[in-house]
Amino acid sequence: MARELKSDRKGVAKGAAKQVVVFVHGYGADGADLLGLADPLAPHLPDTAFYSPNAPEKCVGNPFGYQWFPIPWLDGSREEDAKTSMAASVEDLNAFLDKVLAEEGLTPDRLALVGFSQGTMMSLHVAPRRDAAIGALVGFSGRLIEPDTLAEEAKVKMPVLLLHGDQDDMVPFASLKEAADTLVAAGFETYAFVMKGTGHGIAPDGLGQAVGFLRVQLGLEED
Repeated sequence: MARELKSDRKGVAKGAAKQVVVFVHGYGADGADLLGLADPLAPHLPDTAFYSPNAPEKCVGNPFGYQWFPIPWLDGSREEDAKTSMAASVEDLNAFLDKVLAEEGLTPDRLALVGFSQGTMMSLHVAPRRDAAIGALVGFSGRLIEPDTLAEEAKVKMPVLLLHGDQDDMVPFASLKEAADTLVAAGFETYAFVMKGTGHGIAPDGLGQAVGFLRVQLGLEED
């Protein structure tokens, strides 16, 4: 049974949203870490509801934050535990997305996922394996987990924008090309953007690219 994820909400009033953006945070952070992005994004994404759930587990490496799964090379956990934990979190995130869509009265094509780091890993794993395609996926500073199974296990495809800092010392910059190549080979409409001079984070130019991408994919671009 899926664990219930806790999330604050920003944006238009419930019942008024025409699309929803769900932020998926990184290892050791929490939902509030990314939900703050709703404030600068809202003027460019009108009629949008924003959510950013806390991951279901307290973080092994940072007791004040949360994790979607432990990271063996970072926190000394076992590989088996990481896989078991991720599988449970995949179920949790799917249940959360279903609940949000139901509460907002929206179809899956009106949903966009915006992940950072471990949140990007989760988003890239979850979205292609759902029963219905979401509207768009934006992934900052992450990588594609289990790339060898993507083509076989993908049920649906959605446009994907990958962004990565070329000075990232946490998740290798090479992860951007590896993920993009795999997505393209599996038939995904894929875009990539390099945040030059940026480490493991979200730079203003990258956020601008993400906003433009979401506006286009959600049908909000100006005439």
